[in-house]
Amino acid sequence: MIEQAARRIAEGIVAKAPEGWTEAVLSSQVDRRSASLAGRITVPGATGHCPPPDASFEDLRRLGDAVRQLRGWDGTALELRCRRSGEHELLAFEDSVSRLNGVRGGFHAVLDGDYRLPQPGADQEAGAAAPVGDPALAGARFRTYLERRAEIRSRPDQLPPPAPESAIEEAERRIGHRLPADLRALYRIADGDAVGHDPCHLIGTYGWLSLESMVAVRERLRTPFWYGWELGWDWVVFDADPPNTVRRCGGHPAWLPFATGEDGNYLAVDLAPARDGRPGQVIRIGADYRDGPQYVAESVTALIGRYLEQLESTSYEYDVEEGWIELDDTEEWAGQRQFIGEIPDPVSPTLQALYLHDLAGVVDLSPLTAATQLRRLYVGRSAVADLSPLRGLPVESLRVPLEGGDLSPLEGHPTLRSLELATVASVDLAVLRTLPNLHGLDVADATVGDLTVLADLPGLRYLALNRHQWTELLAADNVPSTLAAAGLMDPEATMSEALAWAARLGHDTSGAIRLRFS
Repeated sequence: MIEQAARRIAEGIVAKAPEGWTEAVLSSQVDRRSASLAGRITVPGATGHCPPPDASFEDLRRLGDAVRQLRGWDGTALELRCRRSGEHELLAFEDSVSRLNGVRGGFHAVLDGDYRLPQPGADQEAGAAAPVGDPALAGARFRTYLERRAEIRSRPDQLPPPAPESAIEEAERRIGHRLPADLRALYRIADGDAVGHDPCHLIGTYGWLSLESMVAVRERLRTPFWYGWELGWDWVVFDADPPNTVRRCGGHPAWLPFATGEDGNYLAVDLAPARDGRPGQVIRIGADYRDGPQYVAESVTALIGRYLEQLESTSYEYDVEEGWIELDDTEEWAGQRQFIGEIPDPVSPTLQALYLHDLAGVVDLSPLTAATQLRRLYVGRSAVADLSPLRGLPVESLRVPLEGGDLSPLEGHPTLRSLELATVASVDLAVLRTLPNLHGLDVADATVGDLTVLADLPGLRYLALNRHQWTELLAADNVPSTLAAAGLMDPEATMSEALAWAARLGHDTSGAIRLRFS
């Protein structure tokens, strides 16, 4: 079945190949839901860009299904080489070794599939303040809120019956947390806002989840979303506004979603706030907030009060045809989470991420000393000579082309977790020994004087090097033993070479499928 599926793809590639071609290489990652397509066609003497080989996603998924039946892999990385001579080769392996996306090219190898980088919020100081939600006030406000909605819509909302106390207690048992008292009060009025599959969108523009739905959604969201090592090795979770109110996590067992935007986003009550937060505060989490939750209100009581105030002051939009009342869920945030372009003038103290690209001359970072919350700095296709302005900033992720190669200003930096470095001049990595939280490093585009330093970094979990650097490090038997993933940054690397590299890192690649056919 595998050979039949591969032969079908090869025949399609050959039939559509341009005149004069000699070899076509198709790369794909296939799982049960999707298939990627990349590669190149070699045409000697051709000018301009040659398109990648053409293959249908249906054919790729058929090949992936055949591999899955044989090996049981959830995801498969494929490389199909088609030659004009009629000799073709297929190499397939589980996607723990996979081709990198993007312009740099190369491969990733996941050496420990169970390892996840720690969430910065796990070590944040816990909030000690008492909850401020008031169940009696929340219930009274909510009933008045329903009355105002009925007046606007000229009909009451049709709601499910109240949740019995036994149902609330059972949900709390399954969740492992007691609901905030004011949220409990709302469930004593109705068990969510959906009768059948038609929610009323009572919670601002959000649908109010039943207890059963809350338990199910919380189970899906209780662990942080993982982007995979290609994107996740230097990921940053930003702080909410106000700062230190919500833990800097991509997900948490004590975040209980109670309302859905039906778009992968949710309102949740937070039972494990950071230092300046309160238990029972309302936050926004989900698909659009994987880089950091958003603070919404200090309690459900306060949130319902805000909605009621908007109705009473006519600060809402009403769609007569649909019967929807649209309210504002959040107070306007005057801060600035990220900026793309040049260094802004002035630099906001709330700036948390800055992306600089294609700037002329050497970039002066000194204005960034005002960005006291800066956690991510990316500098692309530019040059930086002096890193000393970053010494007092809480930067966690740094990507920088460094002119001169002087890393000494980063000595002892307490928060730096990931570093991607590009240099022409030789750089001394010894200063990295002084970084207590460094877990990710990419120096594939840097000239490194001594790679043996890498073995002295006990917290290193991800390392990306170019082909020559890996050859040197492996020959010296100096690969850090703590790596959970690694990157081979080489756009010319073949999958066969990547598997040989991964095997030298200790990855078992003996199950790879290799086929030759014509």
